[in-house]
Amino acid sequence: MNPEGNSRAISPPSSPRDLRGLFQELRWQERTLAGQLQDNRAKLAEMDAFLNQAPLIESRLDQLSQHLFGGILDEVERNLTFALREILDQDLKVTTTREVKKGKINITFGIERQGQREDILTGQGGSVCNIISVGLRLIALSQLHEKDHRRFLILDEQDCWLRPDLVPGLMRLIHTIAHKLQFQVLVISH
Repeated sequence: MNPEGNSRAISPPSSPRDLRGLFQELRWQERTLAGQLQDNRAKLAEMDAFLNQAPLIESRLDQLSQHLFGGILDEVERNLTFALREILDQDLKVTTTREVKKGKINITFGIERQGQREDILTGQGGSVCNIISVGLRLIALSQLHEKDHRRFLILDEQDCWLRPDLVPGLMRLIHTIAHKLQFQVLVISH
C-alpha cells in the first residue's frame, strides 16, 4: 500500500537495482506513515486533554447556574415568606434547596418555624401549600411576555385550608399583587 492509500501488487524484483528501488520506496512509505502516526498521536493527545476538561467545565457551569438563580430564588423566598407571615400571622420562613442534576437546576421548597423544618405539604393543614402555590403562580405568570400571554389568573378555592378569619388577609395580598403586576384575577371561594 502506498502513502495515498492505494494498494498495488508488488512484483518480486528482477535485479538488485529494482530491489534497491523497492527498498527506497518502502523506506519513504515508512517515514510518511511514521509522520502521520506522530501527527495522529498529537491530535489524539490534544483531544484527550480537551475531553479531560469536560468535568471541570460542567462543574463550573453548575456553580454559575446556582449563582445566577441564587439571587432570583432569594427574592422568591423573601416574597413568599412575607406572604406567609402577612396572611397567617406566624413566624414562618420559606426556604429553598438548590442543586443541579443532569444540567438542570432543581429547587425544593420548604418552610421553617424558628429554625425547625416543617413539612410544606401538611403544614397548617394545607394552608401553607395553598399560599405558596398562589405566590409561585403569580411569580411565574409575571415572567411571561404580555404579547404571548394574557395577564389573567383563576384561583379556585385557594382559601379552602385557611381559617375563615385569615381569608381577608389572603384576598388583600392577592389584590395588592394583582394590581401591582397588572393582573386580572378571578377568585372562586366557598
